[in-house]
Amino acid sequence: MAPSAIVYVLKNRHNSVETRVRSVIYAFPIFRFSLCLAVKRLETEGESCGYAPPLRGDNRAADHNQESRMPLTDAQQNLLRRLPGIDRILEQTRVDPFFEAVPKPLLTRICREVVEDLRKAVIDGRPPVDENDMTDAGITARVKQHLGRTLKPNLIPVVNATGVVVHTNLGRSLLADEAVKNVARISRRYTNLEFDLVRGTRGLRYSAIEGILCELTGAEAAMAVNNNAAAVLLCLDTLARGKEAVVSRGELVEIGGSFRIPDVMVRSGARLREVGTTNRTHLRDYEQAIGDDTGLLLKVHTSNFSVVGFTKAVPARELVELGHKRGIPVMEDLGSGTLVDLSVYGMIKEPTVQESVAAGIDVVTFSGDKLLGGPQAGLIVGKRAILDAVRQNPLTRALRIDKMTLAALETTLRIYRDPRKAVQAIPTLRMLIIPLSEIQQRAERFTALMTASRSERLRLSILDGFSRVGGGALPLQELPTRCVSLAIDGISTAAIERRMRRHIPPVIGRIEADRFILDFRTVGEDDIDIIASAVGNLLEK
Repeated sequence: MAPSAIVYVLKNRHNSVETRVRSVIYAFPIFRFSLCLAVKRLETEGESCGYAPPLRGDNRAADHNQESRMPLTDAQQNLLRRLPGIDRILEQTRVDPFFEAVPKPLLTRICREVVEDLRKAVIDGRPPVDENDMTDAGITARVKQHLGRTLKPNLIPVVNATGVVVHTNLGRSLLADEAVKNVARISRRYTNLEFDLVRGTRGLRYSAIEGILCELTGAEAAMAVNNNAAAVLLCLDTLARGKEAVVSRGELVEIGGSFRIPDVMVRSGARLREVGTTNRTHLRDYEQAIGDDTGLLLKVHTSNFSVVGFTKAVPARELVELGHKRGIPVMEDLGSGTLVDLSVYGMIKEPTVQESVAAGIDVVTFSGDKLLGGPQAGLIVGKRAILDAVRQNPLTRALRIDKMTLAALETTLRIYRDPRKAVQAIPTLRMLIIPLSEIQQRAERFTALMTASRSERLRLSILDGFSRVGGGALPLQELPTRCVSLAIDGISTAAIERRMRRHIPPVIGRIEADRFILDFRTVGEDDIDIIASAVGNLLEK
């Protein structure tokens, strides 16, 4: 740019200050060189004074944000100047034992995030920041707090005081003590997961549970995948891909997470053929639907809802006779699945896996972590020829379970060899059939602990109530229980629920009629002290 042009640009009042400065920098290389050095130094040394270079991006958007932001006050500028550099914060943490085991890269990242959060708070004016926050002690406290949130595990134990035994959101079934011990034993060592110790060749991982499953259910063959939805998908894909799967309209269920049988059938490549009506389906409906393109007769147990009144469903044995007469396999999805007849203990009758196998169903699927009381798994039992075909499906490898799940599942199944032991050793079954008197004792023990606190603000009362099975099983079953209603003067019911939920470990109850309720059916003996501690913390605040 010629000198005369530079003078024109500088004198022209219509040009912005930015345009004039850029013109001078462009015209004189020495200015450009000095500016580059200054920017480079600021970027490399800026951290020591709390400076963080702006992110590259749309300059126009950044300019707009700068123009729309209010000018900083003297107090804000003073606070920004007091922001410490990252090196200084790290130096402070070196003398604090709290940070000894923290990896330096993580600690450095946390320090930067703390400084950036403070800078934003000062500029935005919220949350309020003062000089105490900029001191070494204030910064270190913030770093500790931030680090504590970062290091805290996301998956933690909770106290289930909801009364829902198989609570899907809280992890469903608790494992038996024997199963937990076996998982710990297997997970620490190499295992014969897929190694045949007799032949010295590669083996099948399902061999660990096939024998015991066949023994308990009467099936010819068995295997397991990672959940029941996967089991249904795998069997449909194997038996009915490109063909019609005939199912009663009243059995097209939806379970938690918007999992729908029709959607799974589409994914499997099977074509849905609905028969009957919502409340009534006859054998002739299935018979009339069978054609050259029929690949499967599917029966789905409606475990999570019940249609009552003018209803009719085709018994499994009749459907099997029809399928075998026409050369079509019959499959049943039991959903929750149980190996114990719960009606013996006064509960509503739930079909057992053994009954489905005895009826001649070719392949039966059910869950491992619901009424069975084991780990998450989808169990498949049935005729050997069909199970052999399922094993050969490429999807099987994608849906297989790991050694820890197998360890827990095998141990749980072995407990069922003694049904009387099973209902006591498997927590899910024990909570379902626990005597009401024992629940009463737990509730009384808790109230006695809290009465000893002698707080005039605390109001407790033991109430009758009903627990639920949960897990999409036995929707009409009401389990008589004993609950404790908890109220604290000066704290709303919603606040009590929130604070109990945020206690460590969290205590999850329920709200009924504007009362916070603790259902002691699902509260273990070792949970009572935890709940008492959580309530004690509420009273102190």
